[in-house]
Amino acid sequence: MTDTYPALSLVPKTQIPVTAKDFKSDQEVRWCPGCGDYSILSNVQSFLPELGLARENIVFISGIGCSSRFPYYMNTFGMHSIHGRAPAIATGLAISRPDLSIWVITGDGDSLSIGGNHLIHALRRNVNLKILLFNNRIYGLTKGQYSPTSEQGKITKSTPEGSLDYAFNPVSLALGAEATFVARTIDSDRKHMTEVLRRAAAHEGAALVEIYQNCNIFNDGAWEPLKDNDTRDDTLIRLSDGEPIRFGRDGEKGVARLADGHLKVVDVAEVGEDAILRHDSTAKDPGLAFALSRLANPRTLTNTPIGVFRDISRPSYDRLVREQLAEVVAAKGSGDLQSLLTGGDTWTVA
Repeated sequence: MTDTYPALSLVPKTQIPVTAKDFKSDQEVRWCPGCGDYSILSNVQSFLPELGLARENIVFISGIGCSSRFPYYMNTFGMHSIHGRAPAIATGLAISRPDLSIWVITGDGDSLSIGGNHLIHALRRNVNLKILLFNNRIYGLTKGQYSPTSEQGKITKSTPEGSLDYAFNPVSLALGAEATFVARTIDSDRKHMTEVLRRAAAHEGAALVEIYQNCNIFNDGAWEPLKDNDTRDDTLIRLSDGEPIRFGRDGEKGVARLADGHLKVVDVAEVGEDAILRHDSTAKDPGLAFALSRLANPRTLTNTPIGVFRDISRPSYDRLVREQLAEVVAAKGSGDLQSLLTGGDTWTVA
């Protein structure tokens, strides 16, 4: 079959067809009834057969949090690691095992608080990882404290008078770290999420997918304006490459660039269709992608873009490491790391 997923070109294809059922483990799924994680799990299990990979060539690595139970429910290799360190562990695996498709599962607290440093450097280095960031704007596992993505004024068990913090915007953060693939989707939109996962899998390098996920126990309805039939058309901006950035029930709203360079939501009838920007996730300069990521109001969620913000080509970190090692071996006739690790040489440190 033709390899439609360049990022997986070194991962051997399976000769045995697999289905979504093959990726379901024998473990009882233990999330709260109604949690958005169920939808994400189902979408991933349904999507993976498209990759044509054997289960033993796929790995899920998670940190700590509700989302981090994910590896237990996947009938693949996996690891429930330590708080915030999943990208670091996954980096080591990606460099040493190019024959694996590696996915990192994390939440807004796990990845943007204690794990923030690991996340930005995995993105900066462009390690060949697919990072799914479940964002419910709350600490769910520890019972409802505010998280790095909670909006200002958020009243929680740890902020009874309202949060004073200015929230992280995960898409803006990833773009600022020079990530080569950045996207956003929603747990309840199965079709859209599958399309984003396809593009993330096809990407060589680090792919960050923020998934707006509902915690119906501690932060129910956090993303409701983007899901409700009466409001979603006027709040949600669906990004599509080559298409004008328009939204609204009848496409009456659009995104235009002002004379000062900033973006603004405008009435298409007033400014004309030629003034509306066209989306291009492949643009080398991340300026437009970053500006789009700043459109959304963190409290009302008006003007919230979803889709692929950026998708550019740059050699992955693990590929560059392998090429560098090959050059050393070719030049010096040595460079076998495994022999070094298992050799008999020792050093005495005074």
